[in-house]
Amino acid sequence: MSTPTALRVVEAHARVYRQTWRGSIISTFLTPVLTLVSLGIGLGSLIDENGGPGGVPYLVWLGPGLLAAAAMQTAAGDSSYPVMAGIKWTKGYDAALATPLTVEDLIFGHLGWVGIRVLMTAVVYAGVLFVFGALDFASGLATLLPALLTGMAFAAPITALTARMQQETGLSTLFRFGIVPLFLFSGTFFPIDQLPDWLQPVAYLTPLWHGVELCRGAAGVPDSPYFPPWIHIGYLLLWIAVGTFLAVRQLRRRMVK
Repeated sequence: MSTPTALRVVEAHARVYRQTWRGSIISTFLTPVLTLVSLGIGLGSLIDENGGPGGVPYLVWLGPGLLAAAAMQTAAGDSSYPVMAGIKWTKGYDAALATPLTVEDLIFGHLGWVGIRVLMTAVVYAGVLFVFGALDFASGLATLLPALLTGMAFAAPITALTARMQQETGLSTLFRFGIVPLFLFSGTFFPIDQLPDWLQPVAYLTPLWHGVELCRGAAGVPDSPYFPPWIHIGYLLLWIAVGTFLAVRQLRRRMVK
């Protein structure tokens, strides 16, 4: 893989996004505002009457978790349907591979662009959390890297899974039975020690839980993370490395005849 040629793929994604960014700007800003108002402030006012998790206001506890979850959702969205489009619908990957670009260039360029998109989302979320008083400026900056790791831990394996799929119906199944349950049961909205005992080890295995804990630790939320940060970081890096390897292998099998 040549770094300059992979950067050409990033540039191509950026040029497309320059024409389509208006379609995502409302949800990018409106979603965190509405979520924090309804859950962080609305529901949080009821929870705080009995003491928030970890002895901090619920908004402060919830905010970093939502930041990690937003990174997951952004990465999952940009690593599923756009990849299927490049392979099957627009045939953009066929066109790219007819040039000096390689499969490695496509994957690394794609993941590089997804990383940029995740950072853009994380910056917006951190900014909204700062406005709401859930994060100070330094804590907001500290959460960006954990959010990026969380997003990429989903981007790489979902890219590999999408490259393997023959039909796009599998993507709706992925979101319905994968992304949504993770969003609900990986410690974003409540501590996982409130889950049934048999389900808690499952939550420990999810990359989102590690990302949520890492973001809370970076934000200085008391009693977070559960494990030393290097364990969370190492686990997320493992998902990224394995997912990237599988993505390259699956796309090569799919596209190179």
